Amino acid sequence: MSIHFSNNEITFNLKNKTKLKDWIKTVIKKEKLILGELSYVFCGDESLLKMNQQFLDHNTYTDIITFDYREAKVVNGEIYISIERVRDNAATYKTTFENELHRVMIHGVLHICGYKDKTKAAKELMRKMEDQSLKKLK
Repeated sequence: MSIHFSNNEITFNLKNKTKLKDWIKTVIKKEKLILGELSYVFCGDESLLKMNQQFLDHNTYTDIITFDYREAKVVNGEIYISIERVRDNAATYKTTFENELHRVMIHGVLHICGYKDKTKAAKELMRKMEDQSLKKLK
């Protein structure tokens, strides 16, 4: 059972990998789920745009795409994150790059844990769960 971090077509150095892995494991455990295999791939806007078009039939830039391979209580998945989008969103939302990156990282995990964000109520719950999870990282 493990968490992997890698880059696709960009140079990016994720800081505090061990701390982030422990944090992600804590969030999964709090949801009464078990960590299986979780992969984070950090990439650029164009890579994520192509994936969005190919797999989701969306022709827009996005900060994250999550592929949920969960099996019962075992959390498995691939989470692709656009570093460019995260950087832009951090400026838009007037937060640090690291804070926005951590929010997006845990957002993907929460999706695999079963949280959605398609309705207003679901978005509010997702944001609440993101905020609670971010507090555990401090």
